[in-house]
Amino acid sequence: MLSIFRRLMKNEKGATAIEYTLIASLIAVAAITAMSTVGTKISNVLTNVGNALE
Repeated sequence: MLSIFRRLMKNEKGATAIEYTLIASLIAVAAITAMSTVGTKISNVLTNVGNALE
């Protein structure tokens, strides 16, 4: 595993791949956080609607 990482560090294409991987992971973390927040808010709204219908 370490040899693969060293080989990627020497290669320009490897460095670009690592950069794209980091960008993709940051986007994924941001998307998960946003979806979690939106999901909580939607859950609260639906709970309020359910309580109002009772």
